[in-house]
Amino acid sequence: MRGKKVVNGAKVGIWACVNFCNELTEDQVRIFCGKLSEMSSTTGVNFNGAKLKIFHARSDQVEAKLREVRQQAGNMKIDLVLAILPNKNGSLYGDIKRICETDIGLMSQCCLLKNVEKSSPQFLANVALKINAKCGGRNSVFADIPVSLPVVWKQPTIIFGADVTHPSALDDTAPSIASVVASQDWPEVTKYHGDVHAQGHRVELIEALEGIVKKLLLSFEKQSKQRPKQLIFYRDGVSEGQFRKVLEDEIPLIEKAWKALYNEKPSITFIVVQKRHHTRLFPSDGKYQDNSGNVMPGTVVDRQICHPAEFDFFLCSHAGIKGTSRPAHYHVLRDDNNFSADDLQSLTNNLCYTYASCTRSVSTAPPAYYAHKLAFRARFYLGQVPDMASEISAGSAPPPLMLPEIKDELKSHMFYC
Repeated sequence: MRGKKVVNGAKVGIWACVNFCNELTEDQVRIFCGKLSEMSSTTGVNFNGAKLKIFHARSDQVEAKLREVRQQAGNMKIDLVLAILPNKNGSLYGDIKRICETDIGLMSQCCLLKNVEKSSPQFLANVALKINAKCGGRNSVFADIPVSLPVVWKQPTIIFGADVTHPSALDDTAPSIASVVASQDWPEVTKYHGDVHAQGHRVELIEALEGIVKKLLLSFEKQSKQRPKQLIFYRDGVSEGQFRKVLEDEIPLIEKAWKALYNEKPSITFIVVQKRHHTRLFPSDGKYQDNSGNVMPGTVVDRQICHPAEFDFFLCSHAGIKGTSRPAHYHVLRDDNNFSADDLQSLTNNLCYTYASCTRSVSTAPPAYYAHKLAFRARFYLGQVPDMASEISAGSAPPPLMLPEIKDELKSHMFYC
């Protein structure tokens, strides 16, 4: 980020810092906040005249302290709550996220004590990027949209990402969590709204998909002031044995949602993203490798090791820093938008450069990445629900578990960044 600014800077008017570390004095906290707002302003986030309030709290007072922050603001809107956490903080991070996002409706950013003490420019710039994306700014866009977004640039396109996370292997009662995100700002395709739902224990298919897709299509219309004409769907976490089930169950639900709103059949490109496989790519010649000995970012393999008849490819979109890079395996289950192999590979690779939280390309397409982060975040919300296991009598089925609703103030922002 040296000498660079974000494309659209978000405005932060009132913000609060809640310090959970006894080691830090108020002066140290104020100095850190000053450095962060200075770096944010340098990066292009609008902190001009931002009012800061500092609070100190113990880790057992999270809810009370966050409510106090909200009350002290009165009728004024707090744009950001910065929380400074001890290096080992147990459930503190999850509690802050759950209370802020499902109970009070505050945008939050957490920092660890060790990073606050160091306050390196690199760390501050990274936090500034996350703050900008969370508060409604836009970090980066493509300089040449027709070249960078083939097929997508021609007509209004909504790009979805979806993932389902499951409870740990030893947990027999917790629900699986399905999350879906969708782009809102064609033709830039950088802002994503999301929706999460709890569903049956270890159910891989997204049960409430029709309702979620409808909601996100309407949200796209509201933000872009036009209706989408084509749809691209990146689906994470599906194994090859479940492809047929996805084709028979999930895609018809997407069609149903589209038909209910627009009374026509949608043009869907449905792509499954897989990271859990044992394929690794190695450069055959020194000129094809980067500094770490991995294949260059942007390397695509779509023959010989791929399916002889189906449309799939391996893409290593990120630069390997440590260890051997693992390419993502993309499998196209349906393509009504008639992508050529080159166009779809190019689009997927280019999207990997738009991920909001860092300045480099990431290993999977951002829609799928955001959906994964949102599903993981929603696991913290289950902490609010009492333990059902003790209440379920032997032999009876557990009652359906509902996730607490995300507050309206945050729904239309990328709070999960």
